Amino acid sequence: MGTTGRPGSTEDEAPPRRPRWLLLLLALFVAMSAVGMLATGWFILRGYVFKPPTAATGSMAAGYTLVQASDCMRCHLAERKAVGPGWQAIAARHADNPEAVTLLARKIREGSVGDWGRVIMPRHPQIGEADARLMAQWVLAQRPASR
Repeated sequence: MGTTGRPGSTEDEAPPRRPRWLLLLLALFVAMSAVGMLATGWFILRGYVFKPPTAATGSMAAGYTLVQASDCMRCHLAERKAVGPGWQAIAARHADNPEAVTLLARKIREGSVGDWGRVIMPRHPQIGEADARLMAQWVLAQRPASR
């Protein structure tokens, strides 16, 4: 009997070593996960987040500031559909409508459902009529450039 009271055991017995390849595999997995997350973040920031127009002045800059300050960016992206349609799709749909500013300002304040499928746009009664019109003007200015 060994010194621990169990047959065949001694106190200086070390636990078995793990294979070295297991550590390398774990390190490779962690590195690949980190690179994947960074790449995903980069592509999201690069392709999905709207960058403000560089020459935005006057009411366009004010409209953009109001859009940024509200929760619009949570559901709308520049070119792609997120929860709701992209800014460019909204602007393209209403390009020929002379009442588009009034219509979009009303939708911003009162909300809407069914215009873009089954997605519900919540109402924003805290946004004033003048601010909603500035926001609508900014949205309508986001028409994609003709290619």
